[in-house]
Amino acid sequence: MQIQDLPYPDPGVPDVRSGPRFLWWLGRNQLGGQLKALAWGLLHFVAVSAQPFCVGFAIEAVVDRSGTRLALTGGVMALCGAATAIGDTFLHRAAVTNWITAAARVQQLLARKAAHLGSALTRRVAAGEVVAVSTGDVEKIGWFVEAVSRFTAAAITVLLVCVGLVVYQPALGIVVAVGLPALALAVLPLLPRATQRADHQREKAGRATELASDTVAGLRVLRGIGGEELFLERYRSASQEVRHAAVRSARMWSLISAIQVLMPGLLLIAVVVYGVHLAREGRISVGELVTVYSSVMVLTYPLRHFEEIAMAYSFSRPSATRAAGVLSLERAKDIGGSRPSDAPSGDLYDPATGLLAPASQLTAVVCGDPDAAGRLAERLGGHPSENGPSVLLGGVPLDELPLGSARSAVLVQDKDPVLLSGSLRDLLDVPASGAIDTQAALAAAQCGDVLDALVQGSFDADDPMDARITERGRSLSGGQRQRLALARSLYTDPEVLVLDEPTSAVDSHTEARIAESMRDLREGRTTVVFTSSPLLLDRADRVVLVHEGEAVAIGAHRELLHSEPRYRAVVTRETDEEAARGTGPVSVVGGAPGTGQAPLNDVLKNLEADELARDELEEIEETA
Repeated sequence: MQIQDLPYPDPGVPDVRSGPRFLWWLGRNQLGGQLKALAWGLLHFVAVSAQPFCVGFAIEAVVDRSGTRLALTGGVMALCGAATAIGDTFLHRAAVTNWITAAARVQQLLARKAAHLGSALTRRVAAGEVVAVSTGDVEKIGWFVEAVSRFTAAAITVLLVCVGLVVYQPALGIVVAVGLPALALAVLPLLPRATQRADHQREKAGRATELASDTVAGLRVLRGIGGEELFLERYRSASQEVRHAAVRSARMWSLISAIQVLMPGLLLIAVVVYGVHLAREGRISVGELVTVYSSVMVLTYPLRHFEEIAMAYSFSRPSATRAAGVLSLERAKDIGGSRPSDAPSGDLYDPATGLLAPASQLTAVVCGDPDAAGRLAERLGGHPSENGPSVLLGGVPLDELPLGSARSAVLVQDKDPVLLSGSLRDLLDVPASGAIDTQAALAAAQCGDVLDALVQGSFDADDPMDARITERGRSLSGGQRQRLALARSLYTDPEVLVLDEPTSAVDSHTEARIAESMRDLREGRTTVVFTSSPLLLDRADRVVLVHEGEAVAIGAHRELLHSEPRYRAVVTRETDEEAARGTGPVSVVGGAPGTGQAPLNDVLKNLEADELARDELEEIEETA
């Protein structure tokens, strides 16, 4: 696999039983790249390590006054120099390729898992943790995978040099052969503590990243309530904790590096002292002493890769463990049965709650608990967060459909939809039925003023479709983001569309127009809207009240207002105390004079209702 061939056609099925197993799986899946890096690494390290032998032979040739041997040695040194340069160049190229391809494979796996889990991912793993795994952890994993081949080449080179020195000069060669393994193993007792400190640093960094992500995402709200300083202080504290953890980790790695410098120095001293003693006794020549000394000096270079592989593994093992933890997540009931891939059609039914959304109708669902509403919306889309009976579409369990078929049949738009950065044209470049064009979808979502704002905010875009949208649409208001997301969902035109509070940030007049346009555009399709807005509820074919996980009332909006107190409490924001006193929003409208209730106009003002809401409240007053 070359970099230009990325992304992988299929990143494969990873071994996520543990972090080390995941790293081993990654290495095995790019064995060709590892062998290529190993070959170039051997060429480079062996060529570097051969230079001391050439120097020793050259000195011997000078002592013996042999011009032929000196010229031959010079030619060999030139070849070693060329091999060193070529090997280093292509080793670097192969190592970078291995790094990038390993990181790309992990990112593809994470992206596939995120698409598979949907919004359930951020409920089971913190958003900051997901960001940290897909950025910093991916780099550390790629670092270890590519470092393995360089370490293997360095280890083989050290072994070859030790054998060569023992054969070339047994007296000093044995000293080196015994001392080099001691150098490589000297730092092993320190690695567990270094790994522990690295894990602690990564944990603190993940918490700081999560806090920063949450702060940025809620910046508008923080400014509105004046909470910027509070969260800034929290981030300062988290940042300082990361700094302290990083310093403690760096101290340990500095100690390891110091030992890696000290031990070779001690070995060099021992070689020189013992070698001089042997030379004075005439047991070795000057050329042999220089060869052994130079070899020990040069071997400090491949020995550095022992420290690097230890550091790479210490940092990548927890990163791989976290990545494997994310990749091991599964849906509560995974989709992938043997049913045909054609998406079914018909009524949408949830056996757990008894909620039924008839085909080709607009069904509004009222749920007093927003979190429960979000979970139910995800269940209807085949994304259950917990085990339970499968939702049925046309009598077919969604859990038994292939994932692609289930998602093409039922589309869920949650209450906080994501707008990726890019142009509006890119935003609407999604799989669609083709029955609805972009202009119709944008018009139904009342995006006229949004298009004008996008053009005004772009310097070089006359066409709104070419206007740029910043990351997560942060340059837009909450209502503008909601309308663009709704337009994208309407343009997709799925068989079943599930919307969770699609107009909660939109003013009442725009909301009324959206309700009417959406009803017309989705005619003949099944639409489920989770909302408590009277404007949307009044335009629904049927309204279902879900209370404590069960569908307890079904009917028209105005009928339920009269007949179902629990429904009235949710829709009108009536508290239990107000209901007991008879002073809630609806009781105010129908109350008797002299009971302290507010006038009708005040209620209308508080509810920010349009003409429909005015007629509705007046009808309730007359009935009461």
